[in-house]
Amino acid sequence: MSESQNIEWKRSWHDDYLKWVCGFANAVGGTIYIGKDDDGVLTHLENHKALMEALPNKIRENLGIICDVNLHDEAGKKYIEIKVNPYSVPVSLRGRYYYRSGSSKMEMTGNTLNEFLLKKAGKTWDDVIEEGASLNDIDDNSIKTFVKDALKSGRMSNDIGELSTVELLEKIRLLDHGKLKRAAIILFGKDPNRFYPNIKVKIGRFGVNDADLRFQEVEEGNIMELLKTVPNQLNYKFFTKPIDFEGLLRIEKDEYPVAAIREMLLNALVHRSYMGSMIQLRVYDTKLTIWNEGLLPEGMELESLKRHHISRPRNPLIADVCFKAGYIDSWGRGTLKIYEACKEAGLPEPEITSLDGGILVTVFKKTIQSPTDQVDDQAGTMKSIEELQKEFGLLTDRITLGQEKNIAFLRGNYGVFTEEMRTKYGRSSDEIRTKFGEKTIYAVFLILLNNSITANEIGKVLGVTQRTIEKYIGILKSDFIIERIGADKGGHWKIIEQK
Repeated sequence: MSESQNIEWKRSWHDDYLKWVCGFANAVGGTIYIGKDDDGVLTHLENHKALMEALPNKIRENLGIICDVNLHDEAGKKYIEIKVNPYSVPVSLRGRYYYRSGSSKMEMTGNTLNEFLLKKAGKTWDDVIEEGASLNDIDDNSIKTFVKDALKSGRMSNDIGELSTVELLEKIRLLDHGKLKRAAIILFGKDPNRFYPNIKVKIGRFGVNDADLRFQEVEEGNIMELLKTVPNQLNYKFFTKPIDFEGLLRIEKDEYPVAAIREMLLNALVHRSYMGSMIQLRVYDTKLTIWNEGLLPEGMELESLKRHHISRPRNPLIADVCFKAGYIDSWGRGTLKIYEACKEAGLPEPEITSLDGGILVTVFKKTIQSPTDQVDDQAGTMKSIEELQKEFGLLTDRITLGQEKNIAFLRGNYGVFTEEMRTKYGRSSDEIRTKFGEKTIYAVFLILLNNSITANEIGKVLGVTQRTIEKYIGILKSDFIIERIGADKGGHWKIIEQK
């Protein structure tokens, strides 16, 4: 037998071990054996008589609880057994709270302590009254969105459309004697960040690794708003091909399943710790991840998310409202939908891991989509021109089919589109095309993709001579659109920003 959730072995007694007693009392109880080594082998306890008299008093005086303290004798070797029962009220040691998790003892502080104390009081974070809030802090449009979706889902009676805001909030248990609960602010608040930090979703577009951040956006607001603005932002700036988030059964063959992305966002919003960091959504060339603070409920393992499991939401009031609106079900199937959607789309199996006090969900693309994968990461140089030509199809497939697709391709993969070019560089792609010709703007795009590309390489991609490309480059340089940094060999191009 080894040390576990409810067993601890100690060779001798030190008053510091009162922390272990406190941890067992706050968890599921346990037993501490004094007089055994780390392998559970008896070592004999010389001062067992003094400890039998002192330990019950030490535990009662320092922790305010009573434990069974028993003396045992095996083959002439004495050891003491301290049986600690679990307590429904929080137990502290000199104002500090400890908890037994696995085979280790941890001190609870900050948000962890807050959630623990609420749990012992029979409440959850979202069920607490927000004293500083009033009905003026509730957004009417968000209420209307909920009513519309709840009626559509059929999970609430048809008369909810006739209820006043007060009556509706009382019906869904978000109002207690005229006072709003925290869940009401998170779900329907005009400005949730006025009450709690980080009610936001940060979205970043990354390249080859986490150090390669190309651009980012932050969306904030209540859940009803975030369920609209986050997908809109993904479509507008982060995805190469916009997808329809209303069509939950539709599978996108070349990006990600809609159902998987929506479930990832909903799980993060419903199950996150709202006193922790903001939700972080990262879009890479070949994968998409979402992270929310807050670990799984006690006793639930990551592997259980791949099979049927019991729904145990961290924020049950928030989860219940989302259920009534038809956004989620109440059977713990959210993660299963992510796995199933990716399997149906022929994508690799998603990954769900614990990271930095939270849960990270990762879905992968089926094939590499981005030309940045044509770059040798270690050498920092482009692969063969043939590979680049194959990716671009001499640019006819992606760029010459019109400005709209051109912008969508570049903004999805590189964070570049016409408005940004105009703001940052003082030129839009339309203006450059009109003034200098179609292939000149292609040259600018290629420089944006790889600023170390040579005139010869650009010429091969565009199907023109190196001399022609040098002519284009000369025009672009003279009009202060690009400049050369460093020598012809070993240097690189730079797009000149607007002064």
